[in-house]
Amino acid sequence: MHTDVWTIVVAAGSGQRFGAPKQFELLGDRRVVDHSLAAARRNSDGVVLVTSNDGMDLGNFDADVVVGGGSTRSESVRRGLAAVPSTAEVVLVHDAARPAAGDALFRRVIEAVRSGADAAVPAIAVTDTIRRRGGSTVDRDELVAVQTPQGFRASSLRAAHAGGIDATDDATVVEANGGVVVLVDGESTNLKITERVDLVVAAQQLGVGRGGEHEGSGVEMGLDGLRVGNGFDIHRFSDDPQRALVMGGVVFEGERALHGHSDADVVAHACADALLGAVGLGDIGSHFPDTDERWRGADSMTLLAEVVRMVAAEGKVAINIDCSVIAETPKLAPHKAQMEANLSAVIGAPVSVKGRRAEGIGGLGRREGIAAMATALLMDSDG
Repeated sequence: MHTDVWTIVVAAGSGQRFGAPKQFELLGDRRVVDHSLAAARRNSDGVVLVTSNDGMDLGNFDADVVVGGGSTRSESVRRGLAAVPSTAEVVLVHDAARPAAGDALFRRVIEAVRSGADAAVPAIAVTDTIRRRGGSTVDRDELVAVQTPQGFRASSLRAAHAGGIDATDDATVVEANGGVVVLVDGESTNLKITERVDLVVAAQQLGVGRGGEHEGSGVEMGLDGLRVGNGFDIHRFSDDPQRALVMGGVVFEGERALHGHSDADVVAHACADALLGAVGLGDIGSHFPDTDERWRGADSMTLLAEVVRMVAAEGKVAINIDCSVIAETPKLAPHKAQMEANLSAVIGAPVSVKGRRAEGIGGLGRREGIAAMATALLMDSDG
């Protein structure tokens, strides 16, 4: 049975961290908000855009209704909700600053609400180590990062917002009102535009250029802006039963670990070296030496995130990374998708991981360790 689905696209933010209203920046020949509206249009019966007063002066929008926002995000959603017709049974709320949300994600959220949830929230695993400001770490296995679009039973969302609660997302408002919130799989590519480099990443994901051009095959750029880097890392197996085997941010339960000063994530190290090499910043050992106790047992995905920031400071951003892992054991196939998702989320660009055997040749063939090679392609971060 068909149920009316309406989407509220929230585009009323001032973009203080970005330095301008990011939702109105160009991605190809359309604004960021236009990409978000298009996704909402494909998956909804109707679309409400909530924008700032300045946004109302920026031309036409593909929305059934355009309303002005409030002083808080929750107030903006309430104003948008007031414009949703009473016939709507499912209401989605989507941030305009997430232009790369896929149709499959919209469908997962809608189906979860149709199946009985008061609210459905897309979520992805947290890959970075999280620390409290007081100094202690938080078990990241208990945490997820939430995204939009978030979906709601219309009656539940209206009842929750009737109380005037303010929160950073609408699922929190519904939950505070006693509603049942379920999680669905999010998308690592569903980034939120926060900094200017995010526009470059979003352009790559959407297959469009920056500054007005549109190309079906990717971002148009001169060869002078491209850089290629190669990375290589190798670790022997450890005899320490307390260590865990980690590759691409994935823990391989029950497998023999690798020896190293950090967590010995050979895949993350190879990707980091490829990025550093592309911008002439040496290798991972020169920045995080094994003579420094700060890096003992370090999470290599955290180190990789720091390398990504170094690369960004050099005015570059990754287009993609291809990585080959040479190992007789363990099998990568069961973990390949999660490794690629983890690495792509940290690097902000597609990462492919392939498993290769050494066919019994040398130390790798004798199962003495694991090696990884990576090639990174970078471009100027200003497009």
